[in-house]
Amino acid sequence: MTNRLQNYIDGAFVDSASTDSRDIVNPADESVVAVSPVSTADEVAAAVAAAQRAQVSWGRTTPGQRQKALLALADAIEERADEIVAAQVRNTGQIAHLVKSEEVLVSADQVRFFAGAARLLEGRAGGEYMEGFTSYVRREPIGLVGQVTPWNYPFMMAIWKIAPALAAGNSIVLKPSDTTPESTLVLADLTKGILPDGVFNVVLGNGGTGATLVGNPAFGLVSITGSVRAGIAVAQAAAKDVRRAHLELGGKAPAVVFADVDIAKTAEGIAQAAFFNAGQDCTAATRAIVHESIHDEFVAALVEQAGKLRPGAPDDEDAFYGSMNNINHFNAVLGKLDALPAHAKVETGGKRLGDSGFYVEPTIISGVAQDDPIVQEETFAPILTVQRFSTEDEAVELANGVDYALAGSVWTTDNGTALRMTARMDSGCVWVNCHIPLVAEMPHGGFKFSGYGKDLSIYGLEDYTRIKHVMSAH
Repeated sequence: MTNRLQNYIDGAFVDSASTDSRDIVNPADESVVAVSPVSTADEVAAAVAAAQRAQVSWGRTTPGQRQKALLALADAIEERADEIVAAQVRNTGQIAHLVKSEEVLVSADQVRFFAGAARLLEGRAGGEYMEGFTSYVRREPIGLVGQVTPWNYPFMMAIWKIAPALAAGNSIVLKPSDTTPESTLVLADLTKGILPDGVFNVVLGNGGTGATLVGNPAFGLVSITGSVRAGIAVAQAAAKDVRRAHLELGGKAPAVVFADVDIAKTAEGIAQAAFFNAGQDCTAATRAIVHESIHDEFVAALVEQAGKLRPGAPDDEDAFYGSMNNINHFNAVLGKLDALPAHAKVETGGKRLGDSGFYVEPTIISGVAQDDPIVQEETFAPILTVQRFSTEDEAVELANGVDYALAGSVWTTDNGTALRMTARMDSGCVWVNCHIPLVAEMPHGGFKFSGYGKDLSIYGLEDYTRIKHVMSAH
Protein backbone atom coordinates (compact mmCIF):
# COMPACT_ATOMS: atom_id res chain seq x y z
CA MET A 1 0.00 0.00 0.00
CA THR A 2 1.32 3.43 -0.98
CA ASN A 3 2.40 5.58 1.97
CA ARG A 4 -0.04 8.42 2.75
CA LEU A 5 1.84 11.42 4.06
CA GLN A 6 0.84 13.39 7.14
CA ASN A 7 0.97 17.01 8.20
CA TYR A 8 3.22 18.01 11.09
CA ILE A 9 1.32 20.26 13.48
CA ASP A 10 2.10 21.19 17.07
CA GLY A 11 4.90 18.66 17.42
CA ALA A 12 3.04 15.64 16.01
CA PHE A 13 2.31 14.01 12.67
CA VAL A 14 -1.42 14.07 12.01
CA ASP A 15 -3.60 12.63 9.28
CA SER A 16 -5.35 15.08 7.02
CA ALA A 17 -9.14 14.94 6.83
CA SER A 18 -8.99 16.04 3.20
CA THR A 19 -10.46 13.81 0.51
CA ASP A 20 -8.28 15.54 -2.07
CA SER A 21 -4.78 14.21 -2.66
CA ARG A 22 -2.06 13.88 -5.26
CA ASP A 23 0.35 11.11 -6.13
CA ILE A 24 4.02 11.74 -5.46
CA VAL A 25 5.89 10.42 -8.49
CA ASN A 26 9.54 9.43 -8.66
CA PRO A 27 10.62 11.24 -11.83
CA ALA A 28 13.51 8.85 -12.41
CA ASP A 29 11.20 5.92 -13.16
CA GLU A 30 7.69 7.44 -13.03
CA SER A 31 6.62 5.19 -10.14
CA VAL A 32 4.20 6.42 -7.45
CA VAL A 33 6.07 6.52 -4.13
CA ALA A 34 3.57 8.26 -1.85
CA VAL A 35 0.22 10.00 -1.67
CA SER A 36 0.10 13.52 -0.30
CA PRO A 37 -3.09 15.18 0.98
CA VAL A 38 -4.20 18.62 -0.10
CA SER A 39 -4.68 20.08 3.36
CA THR A 40 -7.93 21.79 4.24
CA ALA A 41 -8.25 25.41 5.30
CA ASP A 42 -9.03 24.19 8.83
CA GLU A 43 -5.75 22.25 8.93
CA VAL A 44 -3.80 25.29 7.81
CA ALA A 45 -5.57 27.30 10.51
CA ALA A 46 -4.68 24.63 13.10
CA ALA A 47 -1.01 24.90 12.16
CA VAL A 48 -1.16 28.69 12.45
CA ALA A 49 -2.84 28.43 15.86
CA ALA A 50 -0.12 26.03 17.03
CA ALA A 51 2.57 28.47 15.91
CA GLN A 52 0.80 31.32 17.69
CA ARG A 53 0.74 29.39 20.96
CA ALA A 54 4.38 28.42 20.65
CA GLN A 55 5.48 31.95 19.81
CA VAL A 56 4.45 33.24 23.25
CA SER A 57 7.45 31.49 24.81
CA TRP A 58 9.73 30.91 21.79
CA GLY A 59 9.78 34.62 20.98
CA ARG A 60 11.18 35.30 24.45
CA THR A 61 14.03 32.79 24.31
CA THR A 62 17.57 34.08 24.45
CA PRO A 63 19.89 33.93 21.45
CA GLY A 64 21.94 31.38 23.34
CA GLN A 65 18.93 29.10 23.77
CA ARG A 66 18.09 29.33 20.10
CA GLN A 67 21.71 28.68 19.19
CA LYS A 68 21.70 25.50 21.26
CA ALA A 69 18.58 24.26 19.49
CA LEU A 70 19.97 25.01 16.04
CA LEU A 71 23.28 23.31 16.78
CA ALA A 72 21.38 20.23 17.91
CA LEU A 73 19.35 20.35 14.70
CA ALA A 74 22.52 20.53 12.60
CA ASP A 75 23.88 17.45 14.38
CA ALA A 76 20.60 15.61 13.76
CA ILE A 77 20.75 16.46 10.06
CA GLU A 78 24.19 14.90 9.78
CA GLU A 79 23.19 11.85 11.81
CA ARG A 80 20.20 11.14 9.62
CA ALA A 81 21.65 12.39 6.34
CA ASP A 82 21.08 9.10 4.52
CA GLU A 83 17.41 9.09 5.49
CA ILE A 84 16.99 12.64 4.22
CA VAL A 85 18.74 11.75 0.96
CA ALA A 86 16.55 8.70 0.37
CA ALA A 87 13.36 10.68 0.99
CA GLN A 88 14.43 13.46 -1.35
CA VAL A 89 15.70 11.27 -4.15
CA ARG A 90 12.35 9.42 -4.23
CA ASN A 91 10.71 12.75 -5.06
CA THR A 92 13.32 14.45 -7.25
CA GLY A 93 15.27 11.84 -9.20
CA GLN A 94 18.48 13.66 -8.25
CA ILE A 95 21.84 11.93 -8.00
CA ALA A 96 21.96 10.55 -4.46
CA HIS A 97 25.59 11.17 -3.56
CA LEU A 98 25.34 14.76 -4.81
CA VAL A 99 22.23 15.38 -2.72
CA LYS A 100 24.17 14.25 0.32
CA SER A 101 27.39 16.20 -0.32
CA GLU A 102 26.02 19.32 -2.00
CA GLU A 103 22.72 19.78 -0.21
CA VAL A 104 22.18 17.86 3.02
CA LEU A 105 25.63 18.22 4.58
CA VAL A 106 25.89 21.80 3.31
CA SER A 107 22.53 22.49 4.96
CA ALA A 108 23.90 21.32 8.30
CA ASP A 109 26.71 23.85 7.92
CA GLN A 110 24.22 26.59 7.08
CA VAL A 111 22.21 25.80 10.20
CA ARG A 112 25.41 26.14 12.25
CA PHE A 113 26.06 29.53 10.68
CA PHE A 114 22.66 30.80 11.76
CA ALA A 115 23.15 29.28 15.21
CA GLY A 116 26.14 31.55 15.65
CA ALA A 117 24.56 34.52 13.91
CA ALA A 118 21.64 34.38 16.35
CA ARG A 119 23.98 35.73 19.03
CA LEU A 120 25.16 38.63 16.91
CA LEU A 121 21.82 40.31 16.18
CA GLU A 122 21.86 43.78 17.62
CA GLY A 123 20.59 47.26 17.06
CA ARG A 124 22.69 50.38 16.90
CA ALA A 125 24.39 51.38 20.12
CA GLY A 126 22.45 53.58 22.47
CA GLY A 127 23.14 57.24 22.92
CA GLU A 128 21.74 60.65 23.83
CA TYR A 129 20.49 62.14 20.59
CA MET A 130 18.24 64.59 22.40
CA GLU A 131 19.13 66.26 25.66
CA GLY A 132 17.62 64.40 28.59
CA PHE A 133 16.81 61.25 26.60
CA THR A 134 18.62 58.02 25.78
CA SER A 135 17.75 56.05 22.66
CA TYR A 136 18.57 52.54 21.59
CA VAL A 137 17.36 50.10 18.95
CA ARG A 138 15.97 46.61 19.60
CA ARG A 139 15.84 43.84 17.04
CA GLU A 140 12.89 41.60 17.68
CA PRO A 141 11.38 38.55 16.00
CA ILE A 142 8.58 39.32 13.57
CA GLY A 143 6.50 36.64 15.27
CA LEU A 144 4.75 34.24 12.91
CA VAL A 145 6.24 33.45 9.53
CA GLY A 146 4.56 31.63 6.63
CA GLN A 147 6.90 29.95 4.15
CA VAL A 148 6.60 28.16 0.80
CA THR A 149 9.49 26.13 -0.62
CA PRO A 150 10.23 24.84 -4.15
CA TRP A 151 11.00 21.42 -5.60
CA ASN A 152 14.49 21.92 -7.03
CA TYR A 153 16.41 21.68 -3.72
CA PRO A 154 13.59 20.82 -1.35
CA PHE A 155 15.61 20.11 1.79
CA MET A 156 18.11 22.92 1.46
CA MET A 157 15.45 25.46 0.54
CA ALA A 158 13.55 24.50 3.68
CA ILE A 159 16.74 25.11 5.67
CA TRP A 160 17.26 28.48 4.00
CA LYS A 161 13.78 29.43 5.18
CA ILE A 162 13.62 28.02 8.67
CA ALA A 163 17.18 28.52 9.94
CA PRO A 164 17.17 32.36 9.92
CA ALA A 165 13.54 32.47 11.03
CA LEU A 166 14.26 30.25 14.03
CA ALA A 167 17.51 32.04 14.84
CA ALA A 168 15.62 35.33 15.02
CA GLY A 169 12.99 33.81 17.33
CA ASN A 170 10.04 33.26 14.99
CA SER A 171 7.57 30.38 14.79
CA ILE A 172 6.87 28.88 11.38
CA VAL A 173 4.25 27.23 9.21
CA LEU A 174 5.84 25.88 6.02
CA LYS A 175 4.31 24.36 2.91
CA PRO A 176 6.73 22.34 0.77
CA SER A 177 6.28 21.81 -2.94
CA ASP A 178 3.47 19.45 -3.83
CA THR A 179 5.90 17.23 -5.79
CA THR A 180 8.73 16.97 -3.23
CA PRO A 181 7.40 16.97 0.35
CA GLU A 182 9.11 13.94 1.88
CA SER A 183 12.52 15.35 2.85
CA THR A 184 10.77 18.27 4.57
CA LEU A 185 8.75 15.78 6.62
CA VAL A 186 11.98 14.08 7.69
CA LEU A 187 13.20 17.54 8.74
CA ALA A 188 10.05 17.98 10.79
CA ASP A 189 10.71 14.67 12.52
CA LEU A 190 14.26 15.79 13.29
CA THR A 191 12.95 18.80 15.20
CA LYS A 192 11.12 16.63 17.76
CA GLY A 193 12.73 17.15 21.14
CA ILE A 194 14.87 19.96 19.74
CA LEU A 195 12.27 22.64 19.05
CA PRO A 196 9.27 23.22 21.32
CA ASP A 197 6.01 21.86 19.94
CA GLY A 198 4.38 24.30 17.53
CA VAL A 199 7.49 26.29 16.68
CA PHE A 200 7.83 24.48 13.34
CA ASN A 201 4.80 23.17 11.46
CA VAL A 202 4.43 21.61 8.00
CA VAL A 203 1.22 21.51 5.96
CA LEU A 204 1.03 19.60 2.69
CA GLY A 205 -0.91 20.61 -0.37
CA ASN A 206 -0.98 22.38 -3.69
CA GLY A 207 -0.93 25.99 -4.86
CA GLY A 208 -4.33 26.57 -3.32
CA THR A 209 -3.00 25.42 0.04
CA GLY A 210 -0.11 27.84 -0.32
CA ALA A 211 -2.52 30.67 -1.11
CA THR A 212 -4.55 29.85 1.99
CA LEU A 213 -1.37 29.82 4.05
CA VAL A 214 0.15 33.09 2.92
CA GLY A 215 -3.25 34.79 3.01
CA ASN A 216 -3.55 34.24 6.76
CA PRO A 217 -3.28 37.66 8.43
CA ALA A 218 -1.54 36.18 11.48
CA PHE A 219 1.76 36.05 9.60
CA GLY A 220 3.96 39.10 9.95
CA LEU A 221 6.09 37.88 7.05
CA VAL A 222 5.41 35.51 4.16
CA SER A 223 8.35 34.04 2.28
CA ILE A 224 8.53 32.07 -0.93
CA THR A 225 11.15 30.60 -3.19
CA GLY A 226 9.46 29.88 -6.48
CA SER A 227 8.25 31.26 -9.78
CA VAL A 228 7.65 34.91 -10.56
CA ARG A 229 3.93 34.18 -10.91
CA ALA A 230 3.77 32.62 -7.46
CA GLY A 231 5.89 35.40 -5.97
CA ILE A 232 3.58 38.10 -7.31
CA ALA A 233 0.60 36.26 -5.83
CA VAL A 234 2.33 36.07 -2.43
CA ALA A 235 3.26 39.76 -2.53
CA GLN A 236 -0.32 40.71 -3.41
CA ALA A 237 -1.71 38.57 -0.59
CA ALA A 238 0.68 40.15 1.90
CA ALA A 239 -0.06 43.66 0.69
CA LYS A 240 -3.76 43.34 1.50
CA ASP A 241 -2.91 43.30 5.21
CA VAL A 242 0.25 45.44 4.95
CA ARG A 243 2.44 42.47 5.78
CA ARG A 244 6.00 41.89 4.64
CA ALA A 245 6.98 39.58 1.81
CA HIS A 246 10.30 37.88 1.14
CA LEU A 247 10.63 36.72 -2.47
CA GLU A 248 13.37 34.60 -4.02
CA LEU A 249 12.16 34.03 -7.56
CA GLY A 250 13.50 33.11 -10.96
CA GLY A 251 16.76 33.72 -12.74
CA LYS A 252 18.32 33.79 -16.18
CA ALA A 253 21.97 34.02 -15.33
CA PRO A 254 24.47 35.22 -17.94
CA ALA A 255 28.07 34.04 -18.13
CA VAL A 256 30.08 36.70 -19.97
CA VAL A 257 33.26 35.30 -21.54
CA PHE A 258 36.03 37.61 -22.74
CA ALA A 259 38.63 36.73 -25.35
CA ASP A 260 41.53 36.35 -22.90
CA VAL A 261 40.21 33.27 -21.07
CA ASP A 262 41.49 29.73 -21.04
CA ILE A 263 38.79 28.35 -23.35
CA ALA A 264 38.82 24.73 -22.21
CA LYS A 265 38.83 25.58 -18.48
CA THR A 266 36.14 28.24 -18.85
CA ALA A 267 33.90 25.99 -20.95
CA GLU A 268 34.20 23.29 -18.30
CA GLY A 269 33.17 25.68 -15.51
CA ILE A 270 30.23 27.15 -17.41
CA ALA A 271 28.95 23.78 -18.63
CA GLN A 272 28.98 22.39 -15.10
CA ALA A 273 27.15 25.49 -13.85
CA ALA A 274 24.58 25.09 -16.63
CA PHE A 275 23.83 21.40 -16.16
CA PHE A 276 24.17 20.81 -12.41
CA ASN A 277 20.86 19.48 -11.03
CA ALA A 278 19.60 19.32 -14.63
CA GLY A 279 19.78 23.12 -14.76
CA GLN A 280 16.98 23.28 -12.20
CA ASP A 281 18.66 26.07 -10.30
CA CYS A 282 17.68 29.72 -10.36
CA THR A 283 21.37 30.69 -10.46
CA ALA A 284 22.34 28.18 -13.16
CA ALA A 285 24.37 29.53 -16.07
CA THR A 286 21.78 29.75 -18.83
CA ARG A 287 23.25 32.30 -21.27
CA ALA A 288 26.86 32.18 -22.39
CA ILE A 289 27.72 35.59 -23.88
CA VAL A 290 31.03 35.11 -25.67
CA HIS A 291 33.42 37.48 -27.41
CA GLU A 292 33.11 37.07 -31.16
CA SER A 293 36.82 36.28 -31.63
CA ILE A 294 36.54 33.00 -29.69
CA HIS A 295 32.84 32.23 -30.22
CA ASP A 296 33.16 29.23 -32.52
CA GLU A 297 36.01 27.67 -30.59
CA PHE A 298 34.13 28.18 -27.33
CA VAL A 299 30.96 26.58 -28.67
CA ALA A 300 33.00 23.55 -29.71
CA ALA A 301 34.50 23.37 -26.21
CA LEU A 302 31.03 23.55 -24.63
CA VAL A 303 29.81 20.72 -26.85
CA GLU A 304 32.78 18.63 -25.75
CA GLN A 305 31.97 19.30 -22.09
CA ALA A 306 28.29 18.50 -22.60
CA GLY A 307 29.34 15.07 -23.83
CA LYS A 308 30.99 14.40 -20.46
CA LEU A 309 28.11 15.61 -18.26
CA ARG A 310 25.46 13.02 -18.91
CA PRO A 311 22.28 12.45 -16.90
CA GLY A 312 21.56 9.22 -15.07
CA ALA A 313 19.63 7.38 -12.38
CA PRO A 314 19.91 8.44 -8.71
CA ASP A 315 22.31 5.59 -7.89
CA ASP A 316 24.55 6.24 -10.91
CA GLU A 317 27.64 7.77 -9.33
CA ASP A 318 29.15 8.60 -12.72
CA ALA A 319 26.14 10.67 -13.82
CA PHE A 320 26.34 14.45 -13.48
CA TYR A 321 22.63 15.13 -13.06
CA GLY A 322 19.27 13.40 -12.72
CA SER A 323 15.82 13.86 -14.18
CA MET A 324 13.48 16.77 -14.58
CA ASN A 325 11.36 17.06 -11.46
CA ASN A 326 7.87 16.37 -12.76
CA ILE A 327 5.89 15.58 -15.88
CA ASN A 328 4.46 19.09 -16.28
CA HIS A 329 7.86 20.73 -16.14
CA PHE A 330 9.35 18.03 -18.37
CA ASN A 331 6.73 18.61 -21.05
CA ALA A 332 7.15 22.38 -20.79
CA VAL A 333 10.89 22.07 -21.37
CA LEU A 334 10.40 19.80 -24.38
CA GLY A 335 7.83 22.28 -25.69
CA LYS A 336 10.35 25.11 -25.50
CA LEU A 337 12.88 23.03 -27.41
CA ASP A 338 10.30 22.20 -30.08
CA ALA A 339 9.46 25.89 -30.43
CA LEU A 340 12.99 27.10 -31.15
CA PRO A 341 13.16 29.61 -34.00
CA ALA A 342 14.68 28.56 -37.32
CA HIS A 343 17.78 30.72 -36.79
CA ALA A 344 18.70 28.85 -33.59
CA LYS A 345 21.10 25.93 -33.97
CA VAL A 346 21.08 23.00 -31.56
CA GLU A 347 24.77 22.18 -31.32
CA THR A 348 24.16 19.14 -29.12
CA GLY A 349 21.26 17.62 -27.20
CA GLY A 350 17.82 19.12 -27.51
CA LYS A 351 15.83 15.94 -26.91
CA ARG A 352 14.45 13.57 -24.35
CA LEU A 353 16.85 10.87 -23.23
CA GLY A 354 15.43 7.35 -22.95
CA ASP A 355 11.85 6.10 -22.86
CA SER A 356 11.17 6.29 -19.12
CA GLY A 357 11.92 8.93 -16.56
CA PHE A 358 11.92 12.67 -17.23
CA TYR A 359 15.43 13.02 -18.66
CA VAL A 360 16.61 15.76 -21.02
CA GLU A 361 19.95 15.71 -22.82
CA PRO A 362 22.53 18.40 -22.01
CA THR A 363 21.78 21.01 -24.63
CA ILE A 364 23.85 23.78 -26.25
CA ILE A 365 22.05 26.22 -28.58
CA SER A 366 23.83 28.86 -30.68
CA GLY A 367 22.59 31.48 -33.11
CA VAL A 368 19.90 32.82 -30.78
CA ALA A 369 18.66 36.40 -30.76
CA GLN A 370 18.24 38.49 -27.64
CA ASP A 371 14.46 38.61 -27.95
CA ASP A 372 14.02 34.85 -28.45
CA PRO A 373 11.90 33.22 -25.71
CA ILE A 374 14.69 30.70 -25.04
CA VAL A 375 16.91 33.68 -24.09
CA GLN A 376 14.32 35.76 -22.25
CA GLU A 377 12.35 33.13 -20.32
CA GLU A 378 13.54 30.95 -17.47
CA THR A 379 13.91 27.37 -18.76
CA PHE A 380 15.02 25.65 -15.54
CA ALA A 381 16.56 22.87 -17.58
CA PRO A 382 19.94 21.60 -18.87
CA ILE A 383 19.90 24.16 -21.68
CA LEU A 384 22.62 26.72 -22.37
CA THR A 385 22.30 29.33 -25.11
CA VAL A 386 25.33 31.03 -26.67
CA GLN A 387 25.43 34.60 -28.00
CA ARG A 388 28.30 36.66 -29.37
CA PHE A 389 29.42 40.18 -28.46
CA SER A 390 32.02 42.55 -29.89
CA THR A 391 32.39 45.27 -27.21
CA GLU A 392 32.16 45.40 -23.44
CA ASP A 393 29.15 47.72 -23.69
CA GLU A 394 27.38 45.19 -25.88
CA ALA A 395 28.18 42.41 -23.40
CA VAL A 396 26.64 44.44 -20.58
CA GLU A 397 23.57 45.20 -22.66
CA LEU A 398 23.03 41.52 -23.46
CA ALA A 399 23.72 40.37 -19.91
CA ASN A 400 21.28 42.86 -18.38
CA GLY A 401 18.68 42.65 -21.14
CA VAL A 402 16.26 40.23 -19.43
CA ASP A 403 13.64 40.62 -16.70
CA TYR A 404 15.69 38.65 -14.17
CA ALA A 405 18.64 39.84 -12.11
CA LEU A 406 19.58 37.12 -9.65
CA ALA A 407 23.10 36.05 -10.60
CA GLY A 408 25.71 36.19 -13.32
CA SER A 409 29.39 35.66 -13.95
CA VAL A 410 32.26 37.26 -15.82
CA TRP A 411 35.22 35.28 -17.13
CA THR A 412 38.46 37.13 -17.85
CA THR A 413 42.10 37.33 -16.80
CA ASP A 414 42.03 41.14 -16.77
CA ASN A 415 41.35 42.62 -13.33
CA GLY A 416 40.12 45.92 -14.73
CA THR A 417 37.60 44.17 -16.93
CA ALA A 418 36.42 42.10 -13.96
CA LEU A 419 35.98 45.16 -11.75
CA ARG A 420 34.07 47.10 -14.38
CA MET A 421 31.81 44.18 -15.23
CA THR A 422 30.97 43.31 -11.63
CA ALA A 423 29.89 46.93 -11.13
CA ARG A 424 27.86 47.09 -14.35
CA MET A 425 26.13 43.70 -14.28
CA ASP A 426 22.61 43.94 -12.86
CA SER A 427 22.69 40.87 -10.64
CA GLY A 428 22.38 40.19 -6.94
CA CYS A 429 25.50 38.04 -7.18
CA VAL A 430 28.33 38.30 -9.70
CA TRP A 431 30.99 35.59 -9.82
CA VAL A 432 34.41 36.10 -11.39
CA ASN A 433 35.94 33.10 -13.15
CA CYS A 434 33.48 30.79 -11.42
CA HIS A 435 29.73 30.29 -11.38
CA ILE A 436 27.27 28.88 -8.81
CA PRO A 437 29.27 28.38 -5.55
CA LEU A 438 27.51 29.69 -2.43
CA VAL A 439 28.58 30.16 1.17
CA ALA A 440 26.41 30.68 4.23
CA GLU A 441 28.18 33.92 5.12
CA MET A 442 27.23 35.71 1.87
CA PRO A 443 23.73 36.87 0.80
CA HIS A 444 21.68 35.21 -1.94
CA GLY A 445 18.97 37.23 -3.64
CA GLY A 446 18.35 39.36 -6.68
CA PHE A 447 16.72 42.37 -8.25
CA LYS A 448 13.93 43.01 -10.76
CA PHE A 449 11.74 39.93 -11.39
CA SER A 450 14.13 37.81 -9.33
CA GLY A 451 12.50 39.23 -6.22
CA TYR A 452 13.66 40.95 -3.06
CA GLY A 453 14.93 39.93 0.33
CA LYS A 454 18.05 37.90 1.02
CA ASP A 455 18.65 34.28 1.93
CA LEU A 456 21.76 33.21 3.85
CA SER A 457 24.15 35.64 5.61
CA ILE A 458 23.44 38.11 8.37
CA TYR A 459 21.27 40.02 5.87
CA GLY A 460 18.98 36.99 5.59
CA LEU A 461 18.74 36.81 9.37
CA GLU A 462 17.88 40.50 9.64
CA ASP A 463 15.02 40.01 7.15
CA TYR A 464 13.27 37.93 9.83
CA THR A 465 13.43 40.68 12.42
CA ARG A 466 11.68 43.96 13.12
CA ILE A 467 13.35 47.10 14.46
CA LYS A 468 12.06 49.00 17.47
CA HIS A 469 13.30 52.36 18.74
CA VAL A 470 13.21 52.73 22.52
CA MET A 471 13.60 56.22 24.02
CA SER A 472 13.87 56.82 27.72
CA ALA A 473 13.70 60.14 29.59
CA HIS A 474 16.37 60.69 32.25
